[in-house]
Amino acid sequence: MNTNTNPLKPTELRVFDIPALMRLERRCFEYHWNESQYKLGLERGAFRIYGIKTDGRLVAYLAFSLIAGEMEILNLAVHPDFRRQGLAKILLRKLFSFCAARQTEAGFLDVKRSNAPAIALYQQFGFEQYGVRKRYYPDTKEDALLFRCSFLGHTTPA
Repeated sequence: MNTNTNPLKPTELRVFDIPALMRLERRCFEYHWNESQYKLGLERGAFRIYGIKTDGRLVAYLAFSLIAGEMEILNLAVHPDFRRQGLAKILLRKLFSFCAARQTEAGFLDVKRSNAPAIALYQQFGFEQYGVRKRYYPDTKEDALLFRCSFLGHTTPA
């Protein structure tokens, strides 16, 4: 539970945040990226990561790429003890603000078919399903639902 009196604000994570990122990643996902993937991606600018910390502890993050006017959410995770507190919405609002400032045209993501809370959240932000990748996820062999949204004329939910 969040005991901070200050509002939680996302900050951009850097290479020195990778150990905390890996701890959170392992806590949230059976199948996860490794440290070298994050390090290489951050060092080369292939993607960016916003994180939320409370009491110096990383409790949520969102990793995304932005290439040629298209954004893709790569990972979004919230520590189980901090779920249902609006942290994912805070991260998505930050992402949408970033995309608006760069005149991004569209956003994409994939999500496990069984992840109803994530699907509902993404739909609140204007994402619509446009496809399916059968047996996509290596940990569960579950289908990935493919979502997209247009940033043109888009308003971010409160």
